[in-house]
This record gives sequence, structure tokens and C-alpha cells, in this order.
Amino acid sequence: TERDGEISIIEINSETDFVAKNKEFIIFCKELSELNFANKGDIEKLNETKMSNRITVKENLINLIAKIGEKIIIRRADFFDNSKGLNFYYVHSALEKNIGKIISIVKIDGIIKGKNDDIGNKIAMHIAASSPLALEKEDIDKNIVDKEFEIIKEEVKNSGKPKDMIEKISKGKLSKFLNDNSLINQIWIMDPKKKVVDVLKENSKDKDIIILDFVRYKVGEGV
Repeated sequence: TERDGEISIIEINSETDFVAKNKEFIIFCKELSELNFANKGDIEKLNETKMSNRITVKENLINLIAKIGEKIIIRRADFFDNSKGLNFYYVHSALEKNIGKIISIVKIDGIIKGKNDDIGNKIAMHIAASSPLALEKEDIDKNIVDKEFEIIKEEVKNSGKPKDMIEKISKGKLSKFLNDNSLINQIWIMDPKKKVVDVLKENSKDKDIIILDFVRYKVGEGV
């Protein structure tokens, strides 16, 4: 849901595509999205909010599960206010307006409406396509990095490389993993000769374009 430059996002999971396309389920999701915007992405508050039938979200969810006969989960939610920068979003393979399986939102500072705001939509599209784990290399979850390094070392070891070379090769491969998964360092989807950081510099007009925050939701990812 988007209003006055503010954007909310919510992920609601069903067990099958059949339910995901069910008319009653979609109506429920649409109302939930509006209520999520009003509750600024707070799921606890959302669950206790009354819907148009004067029953809470939590109770309506129980009733819908009983009626459809499938597990439905309100998984996660976010809210991007308009206090700093401008917000942009992209919906991949939209089922309906603002409903899709992959949605990204990005908050960017330094964009001037009417001058370089098209880059905001392109960055949102890039995030949806390239699935970055974090903005900068240093922001990637340490557990993910450590696990990846162990996998890389094992692969290098099994490839028959000399023992004294394993650490060096592994560190090089880890550096590539960090670049590939940090938004700023990713290869720009619209021009493989550039990185996202280059595109930000190129499109900066009166002030530097800075990505402040982003989220990317893919339905059912990591479940």
C-alpha cells in the first residue's frame, strides 16, 4: 500500500497457489494491506485490529483457515515513512495492482522529483531481480558469511588445490560472494559494465544519491 510517499509491505503465505488465487483470500489480503499501512508494519497491532466486519484480524484469520482448509500465515511486514528521502517500489509478476510474489522497496536520499526520479524505480527493480542480502559488504549477517566461507573452503579443498593455496583462493571467492550480495557492489542489471555504486554517482544531480534502506520480499522464501 502506498500513500503520500509512504509505503507498507506485508507477506501472507498460503500452502498452495490455488488458495493464493482464491477471491476471498485476495479480498482478505487487500484489507490486511490497508490495515498494515495504518499500523505502520506492526504485526502485533495488526492482529488485534478490527476488520470491516468488526472482528479482529486474528479471529478473521482463524475463520478463513477453517473455511479454506489450508494453513495461512501473516509472516512479516514493513513500513517506510516519508521522513527522509523518497521511497520507490517494484512488484514483479503482479497478480493484481501491488500484489505479487516478489516486491522490493527502497528509500533513497538525493533524488529530485522530475529530474532523476526514474533511477529510484530502476533500483527497486534491480533489488527485486538481484536479491541483495545487505546494502554494504560489512552489513551482511556474519553467520551467513562464516557459513559461506566454510562451504567455499571445503569446495576448494575437494578440488585438489595445494594446501598452502586453499586459504588464499577461499578468501578470493568469499570476496566475490560479498560483492555479489551487497547492493552497492552488485553488477547493475541494466548494464553489466557498471556496478550499482557507479549508477548512483552518474545519476546524482544537485546532491549525492544515497540508498538509505531497502527490503525485498519473496513469498515463502526461507520458510
